[in-house]
Amino acid sequence: MLDRSLQFLTPEESAEVDKALLSSPEKFLARLTISTAKLLKVIAADTDTPVESLTAVQITQWFEKDAKLKREQGVNASVLKWDAENLE
Repeated sequence: MLDRSLQFLTPEESAEVDKALLSSPEKFLARLTISTAKLLKVIAADTDTPVESLTAVQITQWFEKDAKLKREQGVNASVLKWDAENLE
């Protein structure tokens, strides 16, 4: 069973986006942006870097580290809880 304790988009936030007068692509982008803002805060905390100072290299390295944790210790050891094998 996957650990769902860290949510990047809550049902309440998703409902707020649904209520907005936006097209479907705009709603998707709004949800993605909300989720990304939360993930960037996690990355910033993990790298001890202010969000506004994060670089593409730091973000990519963080994803590599998280993916390595997932491969070596299982999905519950990582921050991102998806199973890439089921996405392909």
